[in-house]
Amino acid sequence: MKKIFTILLFMFIMNDLFAQSIKVKTGLEVLIERKFDILRGLKVGLVTNQTGVDSRLNSTIDILFQADSIELTALYSPEHGVRGDIEGGEKIGFYKDAATNLPVYSLYGENRKPTSELLEIVDVIVYDIQDIGCRSYTFISTMGLVMEAAAENNKKVIVLDRPNPLGGLRVEGSLVEDDFVSFISQFKIPYVYGLTCGELAVFLNEEEHLKDGIKCDLEIVPMEGWKRNMTFEETGLPWVMTSPHIPHKDSPFYYVASGIVGELRNTISIGVGYTIPFQTFAAGWIDAAALSKEMNSYNLPGVIFRPVHYSPYYAFAKGESISGVQIHILDFNTIELMKIQFYFLQAVNKLYPGKMTLEDDIKGIKAFDKALGSNKVRELFRKRYLVEDIHEMLRKDTEEFKVKAQKYWLYN
Repeated sequence: MKKIFTILLFMFIMNDLFAQSIKVKTGLEVLIERKFDILRGLKVGLVTNQTGVDSRLNSTIDILFQADSIELTALYSPEHGVRGDIEGGEKIGFYKDAATNLPVYSLYGENRKPTSELLEIVDVIVYDIQDIGCRSYTFISTMGLVMEAAAENNKKVIVLDRPNPLGGLRVEGSLVEDDFVSFISQFKIPYVYGLTCGELAVFLNEEEHLKDGIKCDLEIVPMEGWKRNMTFEETGLPWVMTSPHIPHKDSPFYYVASGIVGELRNTISIGVGYTIPFQTFAAGWIDAAALSKEMNSYNLPGVIFRPVHYSPYYAFAKGESISGVQIHILDFNTIELMKIQFYFLQAVNKLYPGKMTLEDDIKGIKAFDKALGSNKVRELFRKRYLVEDIHEMLRKDTEEFKVKAQKYWLYN
């Protein structure tokens, strides 16, 4: 009996410590505390994935499905599926969720935007996805297109807000140009936009970024306790990988640092296919020591580079021995993320002239430009392969965007 009491006491203490470590309540948990007041009596469609969870990792799908006061009638799937079990880039068709038997309508297949028919069975659409704060990550594109469809079909959208793991103060990169709007650059915002998904939804709505300036009936369920300068670790919330190559809370930073050059998939490894996705620049022709020395000679704030050697398990250079550098972020506040991959390109073009160019016929170059939202950065950079040449271009829109965006801040 004493042993059982000791175990129960230990469990109670651990649960209490866990509860104390949670400093931020997500929009989902605020909604639960409010007893789903804004959803009562409604037929609800839910846009979510594996990151839609409460602080105990209970799925938003299951929470809403089990709630007595509402009727969850449909699920809408972004890239990777509503349970996160579909490979990135793989088109998704209609299926039924195994746990609830609810229909799952794909927003990453034949349709990227829900049709009128897909919205007939719902009164309101709830969006609950943990994002990473970078424009080229497709979840915000899905959110915006859902907002457009809702406006066109007189449906309300409710966004359950979550933290931006890059923080709420960082803004990097220029705005998307007209000819480069795509699913990885759906809206004319900087590459790193410094807003939560709820704030971004309001920004897109009020600044008329939806098609033809249309506006949807939008409501945000804000978080409690989140501050703009918070790291994700400071929130106390558990990190659920947002996709297979974003495995931990710091992955979004590395994604921004290497993801654009990673579009040149048959040229360079950025660690995708190995154990440190988005954290390397490596290839069979690179001398790791020489590249590390060159990269560190730039004295970039908040980051150092070390020589690395590995054999990818899949993707580019599968099974081959390749070498390069691993990115080590030391200070998340001072680092300039986007430029790191351009400093890499500067370094390899100094050490290996002509080996890795950014010419128009290079495979992946269109995706490279789409991720940047422009071809002007690349065209200017390839003249001399010096980062100083594109410094002003990468920041030309940031101050004006910050002023506009601040009007829609929900948190200080």
